[in-house]
Amino acid sequence: MKNKTFPYLSGRFFDGISSGLFMMALPWIMLKEPNMGTFVALTALVCTTLSFLCTPFFSIMTDRHSRKVILILVQIIQSITAMLVGIAYWFDLGSQWLLAFSQLVFWVSSNIAWNANNAFTQENYAQHEYAKISGYQEVVMQSTTLGAGALGIILLEMWGIVEFAAFAAVASGIAAFSYVITPYNRQVRPSFKTSFIKQLKESKDICTQNPTFYGFLLISCLSYPILTFLGKLVPIWFAELHISGNWIAWYNIAFGLGSLMTGLLVSRILALVSHRYIMQYSMIILALTLLAMSGMMQPLYIIVLTIFFGFFNALNRIARTNWMHHTIPMSQRGRVDGGLAMFATLVQSLSYVLIALLAHVNAIEYGFIIVGLAVLFASCCMMVLGNKIEEKPNIAIER
Repeated sequence: MKNKTFPYLSGRFFDGISSGLFMMALPWIMLKEPNMGTFVALTALVCTTLSFLCTPFFSIMTDRHSRKVILILVQIIQSITAMLVGIAYWFDLGSQWLLAFSQLVFWVSSNIAWNANNAFTQENYAQHEYAKISGYQEVVMQSTTLGAGALGIILLEMWGIVEFAAFAAVASGIAAFSYVITPYNRQVRPSFKTSFIKQLKESKDICTQNPTFYGFLLISCLSYPILTFLGKLVPIWFAELHISGNWIAWYNIAFGLGSLMTGLLVSRILALVSHRYIMQYSMIILALTLLAMSGMMQPLYIIVLTIFFGFFNALNRIARTNWMHHTIPMSQRGRVDGGLAMFATLVQSLSYVLIALLAHVNAIEYGFIIVGLAVLFASCCMMVLGNKIEEKPNIAIER
């Protein structure tokens, strides 16, 4: 496990740095201009819409081609994008539209890499290694993606965008090299006699074979759009309070700290509690945390509550990913992840519409209570579905 894990986690490390810089720090630069809250929300909406449209095609590509090659290509694309941004600002050709476009490229390509990484992990590791590698991945991802988001805001206060973009480009390049040298035990070698269109149609059939199980997974996936919703809502709210960008950095650090704690403890938790119960109760706690944020909206309280949010958000996601490692056939993993990603992206898009509307009417603070109530209702539905599922080591079936 060691000889393939170190270069793989190195790739995740530098991937997290470059993605975190562009996806979390750049919106703060946009928000420093007056009345840019709506623009940032609409940019995020365009990103999620394009991701939604691309997901079915890229999820099938994940099941038809080498997951390792996909990871490498994503890093090359991100490195080139960061270099182009740096060159444009070097020649004074930069603009808010260029920053928005670069965020779009990083957003869509990162979603592709996320799905490919899940399939790569399932394929490249044995079942008894899943919990341990998930813990390693979480520690690396949170210490880089969210740490880089916090670092990026500080760097943007000290540097120009040229140096910032060059730093991200180098990080993506190192990530690509790390993936190149990672040993890969490819087990899925699909026959290309099955047409792309036929596999596209099969995606729907896969997810409708066990509607209760996949419905349960879909509700669990709400934790991701909740995270990205807060990722846009909190900076806009802090900007309206006219506070320093250091508070945004602390928000990212708090979330990363909570998730890091999950990465350190998740192997033990998964050994003690079933995946289903972890997911159910994590979602309920997330809902209660959001409702608590709506009642305590000062920056310090939000940051403290974000630690709890980060812990249970990561716990829910890791439990879901590991359950899927044990239940979903490797040859279908890309398409199943793609279906879940489409649902999460659709909800994500709707959440950005909500943020844009709230920002437009100067009522951004109501976003916390609206999403908190929505998640509480979804968690109750999840409990109902969970009672109909019987969890076994290698399959989840309806009672």
